[in-house]
Amino acid sequence: MANIKSAKKRVEVSKKRYEKNKAVKSSVKTAIKKVDAAVAAGDKAAAQAALLNATSVIDKAATKGVYHKNNASRKVSRLAKAVAAMA
Repeated sequence: MANIKSAKKRVEVSKKRYEKNKAVKSSVKTAIKKVDAAVAAGDKAAAQAALLNATSVIDKAATKGVYHKNNASRKVSRLAKAVAAMA
């Protein structure tokens, strides 16, 4: 463990940020899985609803700096493309 006060604080802050980022990433992954499941099941209405939710969750993660904006955009684009490809 660090002896210097500022080093101790950095340890605590980085741990807090790690936990928060981990939770946000987990929620993004869950939202993506819900869209993928709806697409696999062939339920277009459920897929569109899940896409709307996933887009919101991903955009919030990008706004908070958990994901880079291009990474978030790529995730949303891939999901939207999968939903649009449903006949």
